[in-house]
Amino acid sequence: MEKYYGVVEITSTGELLMGNTDKFEMIANMYDTPERIHIAKVSSDAIRSYLVDAKDKHAIDFGCGTGLVGLNLLDDFHSILFLDTSQNMINQIKQKITDLNIQNADTCVFDFEQESLSDFHTDYIFMAQVLLHIHDVESLLSRLFHVLNEGGHLLIVDFNKNENIVSDLVHNGFHQVELTDTMTKIGFRDIQSKTFYSGSNLFMGQDASMFVLDCRK
Repeated sequence: MEKYYGVVEITSTGELLMGNTDKFEMIANMYDTPERIHIAKVSSDAIRSYLVDAKDKHAIDFGCGTGLVGLNLLDDFHSILFLDTSQNMINQIKQKITDLNIQNADTCVFDFEQESLSDFHTDYIFMAQVLLHIHDVESLLSRLFHVLNEGGHLLIVDFNKNENIVSDLVHNGFHQVELTDTMTKIGFRDIQSKTFYSGSNLFMGQDASMFVLDCRK
């Protein structure tokens, strides 16, 4: 197995660069390290700060991995659908749902590249460290726009742009202003973002910072 650094490589999956799904399949059962659990906690807290009257709303944890972020937010929503391309990751969250007797969660294995999102509709979508794995960012965000109900929110947690990182596996982060421009072009409104966390060895062995972006359909 390739050696990975920090937390970037195994937080969630999406329409993956360089076929990363197989890598997530291999590491699913050893994914939940203390470091990743901590990053999931601060990420879910950042997402929670933007929720508005969500107790009766439905959400999708898009690229959920083993569900670390979504599990922290279960009490904030009426229900959460945990969605990922990796069967092994979904198996992990299924086991957690069973073990914890969770009643307001469901799971779905879904190939973002091959399958249509048209059957999905929800009030909130959140994605934590997923976008950096997405090859065509604007295309996916456009598709997610149509998944949201009117007035629904998309919340993105990811890394700020880091020029020290050069990788064929992932994007090297995002400029918040540029991402905001892309979201505006798609049709999202009320866009706001902030950097909420920084740390050492977070991103491919490099010091890095993370942002949360909230936008509304």
